[in-house]
Amino acid sequence: MTRPIPVGTVCPPYSLLPDAPVGIFDSGVGGLSVLRHIRAQLPHEHLIYVADSGFAPYGDKPEDVVAERSFAIADFLVDRGIKALVVACNTATVSAVRLMRTRYPGMPIVGVEPGLKPAAAASRNGKVGVLATERTLAGAKFLKLRDQIAEATGAQFLLQPCQGLADQIEFGELDSDDTTAMLRRYIDPLLAQGADTLVLGCTHYPLVQASIEQVIAAAGARDIALIDTGDAVARQLGRLLEAGGLLRSGSATAAPARLEGYTSASATALSAAFNSLVGIDVPVQETDFAELRTAQRI
Repeated sequence: MTRPIPVGTVCPPYSLLPDAPVGIFDSGVGGLSVLRHIRAQLPHEHLIYVADSGFAPYGDKPEDVVAERSFAIADFLVDRGIKALVVACNTATVSAVRLMRTRYPGMPIVGVEPGLKPAAAASRNGKVGVLATERTLAGAKFLKLRDQIAEATGAQFLLQPCQGLADQIEFGELDSDDTTAMLRRYIDPLLAQGADTLVLGCTHYPLVQASIEQVIAAAGARDIALIDTGDAVARQLGRLLEAGGLLRSGSATAAPARLEGYTSASATALSAAFNSLVGIDVPVQETDFAELRTAQRI
């Protein structure tokens, strides 16, 4: 049974210092697609990445369960002295990011959401396919955003729930026959309806962009734009850090940026994901975030 999140309470005071790390979390390895953009745009920042792979996927769980888990991980990261938080998961953003901004006042917090606005701007014919989890596509926040942008731009959004795709990616099946078959099942109907732009509405999906492009080419489609919101998330994080005077110095005397990883599943698996998807060796520890949550925050 989940416990209610104390909306009216906030964490104890914490200091926000430029040399402190940025915390990033996702239900698994999908947030590494966002981390890649953050490292490229903000190379001097210390980062802590949490993959909640032992509790994945989030997309098939009730919203209150996802929110409770998200708060446990956020508390874990706050305990490690983070200065900013990136919720690199669409489902967790929908479930918890608004309450997080109440709980951690003054801390820059960036969530992710499907890039409907840039997709509408990129589309030439106004038909935009949206690939996302069932939970994201059914969320009130997403549907409100869709309606607002459709009304403002005249774009038609074709929603495609991708059941099981995030799991395939989590298992490392980036270019297997099963993953390709799944992508065809989800993408081909969107192309058949005339979509000229596809939104990768889950942070896992950019990790199989090469396979997506192959499926599009096999369908004979031309000039299909793919919208990945990781770049926009990194830019927004940079803006918030700069506005708060929290950007870390990149001077010659500054220590090199460090990256740490934590997971609720296998440290070996997350280490392998860092190697294959980010191209670096990262120290990873296994942690049960729910057990570490302190009594006063429950």
